[in-house]
Amino acid sequence: MTVETKLPVDQEYVSSFSKEQGEPAWFTTLRTDALEKANELPMPKPDKTKIGKWNFTQFSKHSVNSAAYASLNDLPEAAKSLIDLESESKNLYVQRNNTPSYLSLSDELKGQGVIFTDIITALKENGDLVQKYFMKDGVKVDEHKLTALHAALVNGGAFLYIPKNVEVKEPIQAVYVHDDADAALFNHVLVVADDNSSVTYVENYISTVEVEEGIANIVTEVIANTNAKVAYGAVDNLSKGVTTYVNRRGIAGRDARIDWALGLMNDGNTVSENTTNLIGDGSYGDTKTVVVGRGSQTQNFTTKVVHFGKHSEGYILKHGVSKDSATSIFNGIGKIEHGASKANAEQESRVLMLSEKARGDANPILLIDEDDVTAGHAASVGRVDPVQLYYLMSRGISRAEAERLVIHGFLAPVVNQLPIEGVKKQLVEVIERKVN
Repeated sequence: MTVETKLPVDQEYVSSFSKEQGEPAWFTTLRTDALEKANELPMPKPDKTKIGKWNFTQFSKHSVNSAAYASLNDLPEAAKSLIDLESESKNLYVQRNNTPSYLSLSDELKGQGVIFTDIITALKENGDLVQKYFMKDGVKVDEHKLTALHAALVNGGAFLYIPKNVEVKEPIQAVYVHDDADAALFNHVLVVADDNSSVTYVENYISTVEVEEGIANIVTEVIANTNAKVAYGAVDNLSKGVTTYVNRRGIAGRDARIDWALGLMNDGNTVSENTTNLIGDGSYGDTKTVVVGRGSQTQNFTTKVVHFGKHSEGYILKHGVSKDSATSIFNGIGKIEHGASKANAEQESRVLMLSEKARGDANPILLIDEDDVTAGHAASVGRVDPVQLYYLMSRGISRAEAERLVIHGFLAPVVNQLPIEGVKKQLVEVIERKVN
């Protein structure tokens, strides 16, 4: 048996929704064309995971109008802990379900031409700039049913633009609070760093409500133009009943750099795609991912770095923990295209299983169409090392505490890369809660 994939909306609804939001005509057309494609295109087929019975398309409400927070003090405690409430230089966007709820950008950054706003406002106020990049060189509308459905039903997300030669020294943060069980999330995040610019962007998805059956369809596009640097951190922590498709993709130009630090902590079934296309010569991509699976959830994570430019460097590091009867599939792909001479593709995937019924699978793949390159991979799936446990327990540490220390040490290479202390602390707390 498969889940019904007939979409719960039609062309009239999508067109009406777009016009009610005051979106430009080109985007209304993009939405309606995408919905037509969504009705025709097949579902994605993640390697080694059957998703035919997963619900990615059925939801009760496409858009929920939630009350905005009067101040940051009104945020739920779980979200408050992510934010430095004492800082006077907060560059912060908070979205409550599908509603923009708080936005702050320093006068200094505004004066330098930095744009940071919700995606719908950006479409209205910076339409030409959004149109230049939205689902053009990054994620394409017609890749499969879920990318097309996303383009048709975008109802949240953020737009961040860093002009040429601007270096943003303080992190820019977005917090997406999910506290309505009926809210379907179709978030689109578009980050553009123009020539010689740099920025650190960190986002959090956090559920504060139990969901019986919900969906999240999240797409991120990061564009790093010539000699630009983008550090992108994320912690996803959506609740058990939410089935999530998340696609984060980066495009790096000449001498550009994109660093990903991702904490994928959802409690529901998840398909995650993370691709970095190293287009320019001398471009650099580094992806670090940490995962914890528990209960009966199934998760599939595909991380891919594609080398087009000469002297490009791509690195993948993924560490995951599975407990109970959870299943985690790690697909790592390093691809070197013909002409990308002197490229270097390296990857490492490690899965640690904490129980007899837990399942982990690490699949490293190298696809090389050029001779003068360097490439390598490593993968392992196993249980907690008894030698490590013995060493710790011989020093008077209990077995449970010893396991906890081993797990945190195993995940630390990714956790330590997160650029905001509050977010790092939250990820550690989520890990602690999920593994105990």
